Amino acid sequence: MILLMEITRTAVVTGGAHGIGAGIARRFAADGLAVALVDIDRERASSTAEEINASGGRAIAIGADIADPDAATSAVHTAAEELGGVGVLVNNAGFARDSVLPEMTRKQWNDVIAVHLDAAFHTTQAAHSYMRTAGWGRIINISSISALGTPGRVNYSAAKAGLLGYTKALALELAPDGITANAIAPGFIVSDMTAATAKRLGRDFEEHQRIAASSIPVGRVGQPEDIAHAAAFFAHPDAGFITGQVLYVSGGVHG
Repeated sequence: MILLMEITRTAVVTGGAHGIGAGIARRFAADGLAVALVDIDRERASSTAEEINASGGRAIAIGADIADPDAATSAVHTAAEELGGVGVLVNNAGFARDSVLPEMTRKQWNDVIAVHLDAAFHTTQAAHSYMRTAGWGRIINISSISALGTPGRVNYSAAKAGLLGYTKALALELAPDGITANAIAPGFIVSDMTAATAKRLGRDFEEHQRIAASSIPVGRVGQPEDIAHAAAFFAHPDAGFITGQVLYVSGGVHG
């Protein structure tokens, strides 16, 4: 029981430096988990970790390009060594490289698949060894409503849809080990990514948010905290009978 409690109070969040990942890390820390923020932007991850520590939580920053299999695996092992194991893994890291199909380059396709799908495989494989030993674990994959299809984003949509199938297969395979796997599919969330989309469309970001909110049933765009609440639910010890599920956190759009 002591080992179980130690393991369940640690988490690895990829893409944890800012946006959704930082929101999840802050919520986990507030709930008493020690958190490893894994991000290619180590400086920004360190700043977020320092903020969490200053607020009474426990967080470390690990700089890694998780599109590199060795870096992804090493990041998880480093987190386990410094925090005492891995009980919760959030595969959140990602970015968009938008283009219509005829103009999409092989690099745009490969880069998006690598950081969303390939990295999730490598981090999960590394974290699983700790979870299996403990007989307990929580895997949370951050997908998107784009998994249902978005024009100009065949790479991103394919990657996010792939995460849903990946989640469901993991849930079936890892259930005997006491490990759950669930996915969260965000809608429009205020983030660097949506700000970049606004810029690409030639819109002021505030205007972009107003336009998006007009088509969302609840009448507003989402914040990173909205996704963090869902992640905290899936990560909780009481959520052990919930696995293989996809939760749309989108204000009613597509969900």
